[in-house]
Amino acid sequence: MRQYQLGEFEEVVMLTVGVLYDEAYGVSIKKEIESRLTRGVSVGALQTALKRLEDKGYLRSREGEPTEERAGRPKKFFQITALGKRALEHNKTMREELWNSIPKIALDGKFIGM
Repeated sequence: MRQYQLGEFEEVVMLTVGVLYDEAYGVSIKKEIESRLTRGVSVGALQTALKRLEDKGYLRSREGEPTEERAGRPKKFFQITALGKRALEHNKTMREELWNSIPKIALDGKFIGM
């Protein structure tokens, strides 16, 4: 179903929002992804993905209280929506179906020319 398509990075961002639950805001999402996946994440790429996911209706955001450490600006917290949950479930099911369809011989390590 086309409406549930998620790119790999979008899926990682959404899963991380789920992992962080009430503490899912830009910096915490970035740190969690970098820690778990041992890969760098640019602030720009993350902000673009969060905006795109919110525009698709997969995430919603709310502002927290202004903080002194952020010069009086509030943190923007993210949460997975019901539509976002369905998109994640769709991706998970699709991946499981593909994995389960691979013949055992295809992954036995005996590749032609190797």
